[in-house]
Amino acid sequence: MKLRKKKLKKSYTTMLLAATVVTSGTVAPLVSKAAEYVAPPGAQMWEGQMVDENGNVQHVHPDRPLDKNNLQKPMTVQDVKKLENGIKLNLGEMEAYIRLLSSDISKVSILKKGEKEYTSVGIAKTDWNSPKFKMNEDSEKIVLSSDGLTVQIKKSPFGIKYLDKDGNVINEDAEQSVGYENGKPYVFKKTDKNEDFYGFGQKTTGLNHRGKEIAVWNRENQGQPISKYTFSSVPFFIGLKGTNSYGILFDNTYRSYYNMAAESDDYYYFHADGGKLTYYFINGPEIKDVVDRYTDLTGKMQMPPKWAMGFHQAAWGYHQKDLEQVSKTYREKKIPADGMWYDIEWMDDYKTFFFGNKFPDPDGLNEMLENQNYHTVAIVDPAMRVPDPGQPEYLPYTEGTNKDLWVKNPDGSPYLGKVWPWGVPSLSVFPNFLKQETRDWWAGWHKTMFDRGIDGIWNDMNEPANFSTKDYWSLPLDTVFETDTGGKLTHEEAHNIYAHLENQATDQAFKTLKPNERPFVLTRASFTGTQRYATATWTGDNWSEWAMLRISIFQNANVGLTGFAMVGNDIGGFAKKPHEGVVATSELFARWIEVGAFYPFSRDHYNNDGKSPMETEAGNLLKWQRQEPWQFGKEVEDISRKYISLRYELMPYLYNTFKETTKNGKLIQQPLVYQFQEDEKTHNIQDQFMFGDSLMMAPVVHEGKTSRDLYLPSGTNWVDYWTGEEFKGGQTIHRQADLATLPIYVKKDSIIPRREVQQHTDEKPLTNLTLDTYLDQKASYSFYEDDAKTEDYTRGEYNETIFDVERKQNKITFKQKQKVNNYKDSKLEQYTLKLNNAEKPSRIQAGNSKYKEVNSLAATEGKTNTFFYDANTKVLYISIPADEKKEVQIR
Repeated sequence: MKLRKKKLKKSYTTMLLAATVVTSGTVAPLVSKAAEYVAPPGAQMWEGQMVDENGNVQHVHPDRPLDKNNLQKPMTVQDVKKLENGIKLNLGEMEAYIRLLSSDISKVSILKKGEKEYTSVGIAKTDWNSPKFKMNEDSEKIVLSSDGLTVQIKKSPFGIKYLDKDGNVINEDAEQSVGYENGKPYVFKKTDKNEDFYGFGQKTTGLNHRGKEIAVWNRENQGQPISKYTFSSVPFFIGLKGTNSYGILFDNTYRSYYNMAAESDDYYYFHADGGKLTYYFINGPEIKDVVDRYTDLTGKMQMPPKWAMGFHQAAWGYHQKDLEQVSKTYREKKIPADGMWYDIEWMDDYKTFFFGNKFPDPDGLNEMLENQNYHTVAIVDPAMRVPDPGQPEYLPYTEGTNKDLWVKNPDGSPYLGKVWPWGVPSLSVFPNFLKQETRDWWAGWHKTMFDRGIDGIWNDMNEPANFSTKDYWSLPLDTVFETDTGGKLTHEEAHNIYAHLENQATDQAFKTLKPNERPFVLTRASFTGTQRYATATWTGDNWSEWAMLRISIFQNANVGLTGFAMVGNDIGGFAKKPHEGVVATSELFARWIEVGAFYPFSRDHYNNDGKSPMETEAGNLLKWQRQEPWQFGKEVEDISRKYISLRYELMPYLYNTFKETTKNGKLIQQPLVYQFQEDEKTHNIQDQFMFGDSLMMAPVVHEGKTSRDLYLPSGTNWVDYWTGEEFKGGQTIHRQADLATLPIYVKKDSIIPRREVQQHTDEKPLTNLTLDTYLDQKASYSFYEDDAKTEDYTRGEYNETIFDVERKQNKITFKQKQKVNNYKDSKLEQYTLKLNNAEKPSRIQAGNSKYKEVNSLAATEGKTNTFFYDANTKVLYISIPADEKKEVQIR
């Protein structure tokens, strides 16, 4: 691909904006001394992409394709030794370990003789209780059988086949099998035309990866809507063959490549630039089972504080005065929000951990935001700026140098790269997070931020990014990371786990400095298992374009399928090209806020070229579009308020979904295939999603459209959330949707807990829980409650109540059962059972207690044992005491 340079108008503003590079939280001028300082001869940056002297786009160092004419010769099993949890095979010059970690998870290692098995830092659980299994051997094969999985090993040529407990083949090696090609580990697997593939983190190439070539290497998107490389590197995918699924985790930290039947419909394969051949096979059969077991292996996410589930506002570059203005306006306009974010302008001349002069009174700002009940999150970049000559001492740099904590050149000297600021030839060093000493030191420095009131940490630029075109925007591959044991890894092996280990250090900061406070850590880059350290991730610097809105839906789905449930995108788009009209229009922002209000992590974040929006707006210096919800006129402001408020109404539902995620890895933003894999029509739908288990969103994501076709999955009935109209599943319908309408459909037999709208998540105690019920026959819900902010729940301080609503002949019954009752500060007084599409009852009673009919919904508030029937909407509201022990009967 080649890029053609465009002629620029000879005006200062246009020249400033025409050539930009997108970096996290920022879009900075490319025509700068800093860019020239790091660029090799002949290379340059152009319109957000790196090109060589011939105009060829440069993404990362050149791919290392697999030479299929040089694959390892077929191996033969020469001997077998039974182990406690599997077998060890003699393959001549190689040996294999095939272990059953559980009845549904197998680990495969192919190594040179004498090599130790490998486990990356992405793996959380290694102390598995070995399942019971049988080993049988004949002249052709060895068979390991557990309750859930059978592993069949062909002796010659060596190959592995996985079967379910009924003997059905789930997955098997292809003819090319496994091995090493010039040091590159590889695996070939059979497939057929009916198999689909999902996962790999935040890929932009679609929900279903069949027919795609995927690569795993943490890398900035470079402003392209579709890019081979993205910020997250998760070498895990899910295969769905018919109605049965499985997962494969290639446990390798080098850059890896995946040809997902792009070359042939008969096989797929994956390989890495180096390292050992280690992979985990995870049986389903349901996708949700695979994700649950994958997160057993790599770690469950921690329960976030409730405020993190609210709405957030950020911009590059808010100054203190901007945050004061914006925070106040949210409250004045009654648009709910919980988080105010500090991008890189908060720092003292871009030196991490310290406030600078753009935030002249951080303590006063913190007090003001606290009084308005906001929480604050500050950005942290791992690169540490080396003080320029004549600058005062930067203590973290001095300490890190004295402690020998930096990434090094091959000759042992600290590697000097370049990050912030643009425009000056400054240098940066990079902490070596592979060392525990570095992680301890890094965690300790967070005290300076926590002491100034910072509540959450935003880990950015942690691929790691380095403004060096000759090193493809990261560190040279031969830079050295020393380990705690005296070993050395090159950047080629450490690159993909750099962010993972930084997030581990940040999580450690919370555990050490705020031991009973739930951490909130947002990360840009990630690896397998990072979800156990970072609370959330976002997909980096997107553009204010319709394509990016569409991409966000399936991008978040695939991130969720790889274990990171709390994921979001910059609502409205971060990066702009004002000279080309690439800004958030009113229509685009309205449609995006409708979707973004239901991202698991919901944040409006935009780029103002690092300038104070108040200053550029007043001086009309730049044509960048401000992006707070009220900037687009009253109609869009009202739309924003409507959907953000709906998120806050649904907070009990959302909070409970997050709790389930911590237990079983459940996705919050779910592709339809996650719940409905038996319905083949859902396998490629990537512009609809489930928000939790019960609500389906079908947004309008094309410019100028006011209607759309949407699919209702089979196996259940559906209700239009706005009109109450009911539909059978398994059909495509057409829905009108003006600018203010996000089509939402409710799955029948659902109970959706909700509450009144709050302006922030801790504004009012929960006294009245509405149980919004869409009943066919029977609906159940397990409601969880705790203090929403501390780690006390981990010590059993929570409540869990089971609600059941059931239709029985001529009556409907409601009953509750308190499963756990250890949270003593609950303020719940009543449940409002809301029955949609109901008939007016002749009587309602619990035991001998009859409920009284009242003439308005408001009359039920605070008055239990009452009910109201709205004949216009056919909705019945019943006010039930929270301590009701008897079954409530509605006749």
